[in-house]
Amino acid sequence: MPQCRRIAAMHLPWFNQATGRAALFVAALLCPQLAAASAPPESLTIEQAAAEAVENNLALMAERANIAIANARVLAARLRPNPVVSVAGDHLDLLGTGFNEENAAGPPEYSVRTDFLLERAGKRRYRIEEAEAARSVAELQFLDAVRGKILEVQNACVDAYLANASLELARQSLDSLNQVVGLNVVRVRAGDIAEVELVRSRLAAAQFEATVRQAELRLRAALTRLQVLLSRPVVSRPPAITGELRRDKSVPGLEELQRQARELRPDLRALYRGLERSQADLRLQIAQGKVDYTVGSEYRRQQGIAGKGNSLGFFFNVPLPLFNRNQGEIERARQEERQLQLRIRALESSLAGEVEGAYQQLLAARDLLDSIEGKMVGQARMVRETTEYSYRRGEASLLELLDAQRAFNDTMQSHNEARVEYARSLYLLDSVSGKAAAP
Repeated sequence: MPQCRRIAAMHLPWFNQATGRAALFVAALLCPQLAAASAPPESLTIEQAAAEAVENNLALMAERANIAIANARVLAARLRPNPVVSVAGDHLDLLGTGFNEENAAGPPEYSVRTDFLLERAGKRRYRIEEAEAARSVAELQFLDAVRGKILEVQNACVDAYLANASLELARQSLDSLNQVVGLNVVRVRAGDIAEVELVRSRLAAAQFEATVRQAELRLRAALTRLQVLLSRPVVSRPPAITGELRRDKSVPGLEELQRQARELRPDLRALYRGLERSQADLRLQIAQGKVDYTVGSEYRRQQGIAGKGNSLGFFFNVPLPLFNRNQGEIERARQEERQLQLRIRALESSLAGEVEGAYQQLLAARDLLDSIEGKMVGQARMVRETTEYSYRRGEASLLELLDAQRAFNDTMQSHNEARVEYARSLYLLDSVSGKAAAP
């Protein structure tokens, strides 16, 4: 309760000891919400965010359900045809004719018959092969969805990282200018500078304050997007992205990356497995064109005026394939096989271009980052510090100080963007090479 008093006193200006029990009751009600608001945000690394998305993202849950559906189809493919049992009553005196020797009606007959369908040409085996291949396709398609979702989450995380870095940079600049404003207040009172100099510094600080507000909005938008990808309620407090951005010292060569893509990309593997499924389906449809046999047996009971009798019969049925030999489904399976072969060739062709494009993007991002760090960051910081020192001594103008501050901000913002772009390029390269979704 003392903690609730302190929280209420911080957030409720009207709270004091004189308000009595009513105010204390309201403070007790608000205490959980106020405490939650004052608690530090949850921290997540990019790897943790990606793992949470794979586990909880609703779109991936829907894709994962396809695997369970495919398992059910494998179970259905393994089942054998059910036998058929027929019970019959024939020549029954339900109309009251009265069976006798004169009308020679009847006698009543009762029968029980059982029929079994004998599948031929390996139908069940091909049906199981086709269902198991379809299950493998569903699993690989899920892995491909995971690959895309991981990249989306990683991009959202680096966007949040960039927005947070921009916010910190804007706050640092605002603090620096506020110090300048405080210095100018003292200098105006001492008569060292004109009051217009103080007004200009306050205007510059107000401009940077607006920059801070804009950076806060961009950070909030980036974190909201991340919450959606993590399937967290948007009303909940967004997490904070922590940890260092990726900056791998070396990456595999282009040929090695293309080889990895051909071996690991789940979408390409799904097409190859889909081709196997199509071939199994073609074998199944050809087998479906072969006739099946039906064998049966029947027990018949005759009971009439002349006596009683029991009989046993056997049956063998074969359909005559004069018209329907499953020609349509066989042709459909053949066309699907040709279609998948073309899709494989198309994806293999575009895959090489994707890998090369991502690799060149990575090299460009790395060169830009090295250039900014080697030539610009140190000089921009030195110019700002030197100009600020000179301004405090009265040797530089406010315009020179603001120009140095803006040049430093632009350089540091470019540096942050270059770091983010390099990390984004690394994640993209992992995705297009299939490494991100490798089991």
